[in-house]
Amino acid sequence: MANVLTSGAWLSAPTKKPSFFARLLRVQIESRQRRADRLVEQYLATRGLQKLSDDTERQIERLLLKAGQ
Repeated sequence: MANVLTSGAWLSAPTKKPSFFARLLRVQIESRQRRADRLVEQYLATRGLQKLSDDTERQIERLLLKAGQ
């Protein structure tokens, strides 16, 4: 037991692999986040905006809500 505590073996112990559905959900969430990031980048690029104002944030929120439907 002393070897385990002093060698840090607890940190290197294998972790349980997430279930198929957990991995699927993670991939789907990451995909949606990338899509949202692309939409925001396109919105800012087409309007030549450098800063985010309150109005710009509202427009982006509307864009993302519309894209999610």
